[in-house]
Amino acid sequence: MMNLRIQQPFTATPRRQEGSVSVLMVFTLAAIAMMAALALDGGHMLLNKTRLQNAVDAAALSGAKTLSQVAGAANFASTTQAAALNTLLQNANATGNNELNTAVAGNPGAFAVVELSDSVYGPFSFPGPTNAKYVRVSVPNYSLTGFFWSFAQSLGVLGNKAVAAIATAGPSPTSPCDLAPLMICGDASKYDPDAGMFWGFQFGDLQVLKSAAGNSSPIGPGNFQLLDFGSGGSAVREDMAGGGSVCRNVGENVQTAPGNKVGPASQGLNTRFGIYQGPVNSSDYPPDLVTTSSNPAITYDDSTQEKKYQGQTVTSSDGNLTAGGNAIFDYNDWRASVAACLAGGGSGCESNGVFERRMMKIVVGDCTGKQGGSTTVPVLGFGCYYVVQPMNGGGTEAQIFGQFVQECEGDNVPSPSPATDSGPQIIQLYKTYLGIGTPSTDS
Repeated sequence: MMNLRIQQPFTATPRRQEGSVSVLMVFTLAAIAMMAALALDGGHMLLNKTRLQNAVDAAALSGAKTLSQVAGAANFASTTQAAALNTLLQNANATGNNELNTAVAGNPGAFAVVELSDSVYGPFSFPGPTNAKYVRVSVPNYSLTGFFWSFAQSLGVLGNKAVAAIATAGPSPTSPCDLAPLMICGDASKYDPDAGMFWGFQFGDLQVLKSAAGNSSPIGPGNFQLLDFGSGGSAVREDMAGGGSVCRNVGENVQTAPGNKVGPASQGLNTRFGIYQGPVNSSDYPPDLVTTSSNPAITYDDSTQEKKYQGQTVTSSDGNLTAGGNAIFDYNDWRASVAACLAGGGSGCESNGVFERRMMKIVVGDCTGKQGGSTTVPVLGFGCYYVVQPMNGGGTEAQIFGQFVQECEGDNVPSPSPATDSGPQIIQLYKTYLGIGTPSTDS
């Protein structure tokens, strides 16, 4: 008889299984490492991308604001670049930005690129065209430390761990915004920009931007040159602090507001000098880069309608304020101090200060025939005023003094290329385009 052998199914012995588990472990560990790289390193990249974008946004805004003030000057491009890069450096030095600070290494010019253009779509270059209005700040490559990233790179799965950011800023294409709730009375017949005359005001002229109790008002009793932009004292406080977004156009009427409102007005205005009283704080309303002002303060003599300093009449000559033999900290002194702060030097620089917080956009109205605390006044234009000193909280000394700097020019045309209409502009961020119609993925 033939012995039939029963066929048994093949079963691997433990010895034969040796090594297969190791292979599975290798693949498993590799998968875990990849997941860790995506989770830990991905979160790290997202955090640093956000921090970098915030810094670049701030730098672009700072550069555009500076450009709006120095446009036409011989060194407009280098001044704009310095302001943008200094803002980037300050952000890098801020608490929590240690990695960014290390990457910048005190040399923002080697880390970021600042370019200028006359169109929001570009082309952008440096120093850019002489009529440049827009500033673009870009960081093409910010290399980051890897955790599990290096392991993933060794497998050829991931590239270098780095992020990029780009931001574009320039003047708003909208109607006049960010107006202070104040008005001065101007003369339409005394408007000659070629002669440096704006409604009767010249560069450096010292004006009372808000009257005090007991002073004669240019409009009439019960009016203290305040405008009605909203809900009473709270609106005055916010708008004085710079938190408003009220827009008006030349030819429109503004409504004046009766009452002195000393408390809300001083609480709002004085934030620009780093003085905080009432429901305002430095987080929402930081001070100017330079808060210096002369002490004692300028006063107003209602009997002679003269501004006095240490008993002497204040005079202005090309922006320089003096009273007898006494010099007063004025617009020219402030500009020089701000320039020193932006350059990284100087004294009296506020660590959390913001560029040009002491500049206010004021309505210039035609007060002809207007009387009383509450009335409507036609808008002649808008003046950019430098606020000379903090506002006194006493009713009879609660004037606001400002020096006329220039007509605030803006635009009422909703397009990315502002024209030369009347009205102040705000500086804003724009979507960054790599040519018309092609938005950047890094902005």
